[in-house]
Parts: sequence; C-alpha cells; structure tokens
Amino acid sequence: MATVELRFSALPEHVRTARLVAAAVARRAGVDEAVLDEVRLAVGEACTRAVGLHQSAGITAPVKVQLVEEEKQFSIEVGDEAPRTAPGDRAPGAAGEDVDSEEDEMGLAVISGLVDDVEVTAGEHGGQIRMTWPTTPPTAVLP
Repeated sequence: MATVELRFSALPEHVRTARLVAAAVARRAGVDEAVLDEVRLAVGEACTRAVGLHQSAGITAPVKVQLVEEEKQFSIEVGDEAPRTAPGDRAPGAAGEDVDSEEDEMGLAVISGLVDDVEVTAGEHGGQIRMTWPTTPPTAVLP
C-alpha cells in the first residue's frame, strides 16, 4: 500500500495543486484515464469545501489530503479540522450558517455525483471525505 500525503494552507490558490497531484498519483495507481477528470473535479470540490470550512471557522491548521494506492483501488481522503455536527443534526442558527450549510450540501452533492464510492464523516474535531475508485493492474509488456 503506497500513500502520498499532502498538507496545504487553507487558501484557495492551493486547491489547484492538490488537484494536479491527485490526478498524477491516480494515473500512476492505475485509475482509468476516462475517470481522471472526475478525480480532478471531485478533489477540487472536496479541497475547496475544506478550505471554506477552515476560513469560515478561523482555523489556521492545514487541509490534509491522503492519496492511498491499494491492490485494486485508489482512495483520496480530504480532511479538515472545522468542528461541526453531522449533516441534518444542526441546531437552528444564524442565517449565515444556513447559507454555509446549503453550500456545504451542494458541494457534497457534486462530489457524490462524480464518485460512486464516497464516505463523509463529520464531528467536533473536523471532518473527512473519502473517495474511492477501482484500479486496473498494469499490463505486462512482453519482449
């Protein structure tokens, strides 16, 4: 199992770098070429969401991205440290929180539309989005 870990300051300009790294590692891991655009878009959406959560909560800790290559699958985990309750468990709050909540849910909907296997966790210490794609083993080149 090979793992690449990326941490970046919660600034929008670093999301592009995360997208490029994710696509390069996914390609090397054996993710189908036809799916690489979806990988880029999903990672961009997940990282943008994490950056927004960090900025709105005033968190200076970096956003964490782990790219994990396993035998028959490739996973990307995007983690943030923004404390919150799970979606649907929110207590009524200020109008600004409702807007943030709607943007958060929209981002999750986009990710779910791009990736078949998505797992979202959230809690008082932050959250994580885990996205998984199947890989194909490299074909052997015969002399």
